[in-house]
Amino acid sequence: MNALDVKVLRLAHGADLPLPAYQSALAAGLDLQAAVSEPVTLEPGRWMAVPTGLAFALPPGYEAQVRPRSGLAARHGVTVLNAPGTIDADYRGEVQVLLVNHGPAPFVIERGMRIAQLVIAPVVQARLLPVDNLDVTGRGSGGFGSTGLG
Repeated sequence: MNALDVKVLRLAHGADLPLPAYQSALAAGLDLQAAVSEPVTLEPGRWMAVPTGLAFALPPGYEAQVRPRSGLAARHGVTVLNAPGTIDADYRGEVQVLLVNHGPAPFVIERGMRIAQLVIAPVVQARLLPVDNLDVTGRGSGGFGSTGLG
């Protein structure tokens, strides 16, 4: 597996938290932790930006995707509202996780709790080429559910 060097800045309110880490040898995502100063409650149907205390300098040609943790979603109905959130290579601010509580009960976020995954991925920027017609395909312009698979 290839490794990529990514610079990370620990901000003052997250300086004592460990750096994000992969939880298994073949994991795709690094676990992000909550850098809250005290426990905060996320009520059902509500959302909030949760600080991580980290800022990154991604190399050009890469992005970081903030994705939900399956365990939080399965057990509590808590997920990343804008999943996946995108961190661009030129962003230098703190990474925050926009969590939403779709579950039936209040959810308490505590300092150091693993709240999301960060996946580093290559980026391809498209050159859009205006044309008068598109190639004909078997599917054509069929939209939602038009392939019969859903």
